[in-house]
Amino acid sequence: MPIFNYGIDHLTPGVAIDIAEGRTQGVLNEEATQKILASRQNVLDITEQERIVYGVNTGFGSLCTTIINKADAGKLQENILRSHSVGVGAETPLDVAKLMMILKVHALSKGYSGVALETLERIIWHIEQDFIPYVPQQGSVGASGDLAPLAHLFLPLIGEGKIWKDEQWITTRELFQSENKDSLNLGPKEGLALINGTQFIAAYALKGFVRMSNCLDSADIIGAMSLEALKGSMKPFDSELHQIRPYKGSIYVADRLEKLVTGSEIINSHQNCSRVQDPYSLRCMPQVHGASRNAWLHLKEILTIEINSVTDNPIICSVDKTISGGNFHGQPMAMPIDYASLASAEIGNISDRRVYLMLEGDVEGLPALLMNNTGLNSGFMIPQYTSAALVSENKGLCFPSSADSVPTSLGQEDHVSMGSIGGRKLNTILDNLENILGIELFCAAQGFDFRKPLKSSAILEEVHAHIRQQITFATEDRIFGDDMAIATDIIRNKEIVSVANEAADRHNINLYNHEVFGIY
Repeated sequence: MPIFNYGIDHLTPGVAIDIAEGRTQGVLNEEATQKILASRQNVLDITEQERIVYGVNTGFGSLCTTIINKADAGKLQENILRSHSVGVGAETPLDVAKLMMILKVHALSKGYSGVALETLERIIWHIEQDFIPYVPQQGSVGASGDLAPLAHLFLPLIGEGKIWKDEQWITTRELFQSENKDSLNLGPKEGLALINGTQFIAAYALKGFVRMSNCLDSADIIGAMSLEALKGSMKPFDSELHQIRPYKGSIYVADRLEKLVTGSEIINSHQNCSRVQDPYSLRCMPQVHGASRNAWLHLKEILTIEINSVTDNPIICSVDKTISGGNFHGQPMAMPIDYASLASAEIGNISDRRVYLMLEGDVEGLPALLMNNTGLNSGFMIPQYTSAALVSENKGLCFPSSADSVPTSLGQEDHVSMGSIGGRKLNTILDNLENILGIELFCAAQGFDFRKPLKSSAILEEVHAHIRQQITFATEDRIFGDDMAIATDIIRNKEIVSVANEAADRHNINLYNHEVFGIY
């Protein structure tokens, strides 16, 4: 199994997912261990010298001027976990909570936080054993660290909170009894270091980033299938057109679309038709899908910096240098998350327009509502209603969370990012987007069949065959909601992307730029 060295190696979103899913092992090597021990000693020396350092021997937030005596240093750190565990709402998905722990270990292992080695080893034990703490979704304002969710996440270190084990929630005490473990005694600064940071924002952003990547790849493939069903033109994907307006996303999408339909008999069958140009939802796929890819690239750049950064407070540089700064503030992540949310919603918006085009019956050989015997049958009319509803819902969710701020901590924390809310909203938008793309996939596969006996490209024929293994051609009305659910699962499980990439590899077609548009 590949090894990732916490605090030393460069973490990418893909590697973080691999650690969470057990394909890579995260460890503390000797170099990281020495940095952790040295930083811990700095905090202990500061405590012994009774130098005033925020959160080490002072209260928190607006209580930063209240001095805490040395004997109560440990109690102070346990109290912060308890007092800040005030989250509400539904539970954070287990995969997100696990990512939070992975990101926190990596940040604390860089040697600027002063936590004990034993504390980090215990968190790693939770990760490796898949003992995931209960974390409510709501309560973070995304600025003074993701305080509430991180407090819940690390309650088990002191023997409190709940743990997911054997498909149920149990108390931490029950876990420790079954695993022969004791709670930890936190020392100076440890509680503050654990709850100060952007790991809730970053974990949600990381999950959304990977999901958005799959949606973008899927949208190109499904869009190409819709293009074939609608007898669209390849001319708008000519590389010369995009080189004179050279956005990375547009160039990449145009190249993919051209390769996805190369060799298609359907394309060749209408090269000399009278239609001058296609509607925007077909011809502008490089520009629209490409713009969303540009947003994704921006999120990739910012997220990669964030998950390799130290985001707690104060930062312990040495015994003589401690800095109370603002690395915990979520604004650098909050704004790109909002940008990615808008970009994801727009992919759904243009997808719905392609569905509508396929239903109109204005293109030769494609019946209205994608069914021959309509009247008695409603055909594919109503799936587009669902698509329209989801598109509209996503528009409402696009209001930027980062545009809001509510002061907290008696004005000490007077500007906050709300990036935690943005991260959750991004994933809600992606839930809707996967359903929208599933509806287009369902419709495009139906339209594709009306082009027989003509064949499409080798890649799209394999994608269509894969869909038809699970969803049959519809000659009359049935419970289309069941078909739509299957189509959405095909997208969520990354099936059409895998099928398309494997087909491209077999035909020596370079469909995917791993270096720029990969998650690693």
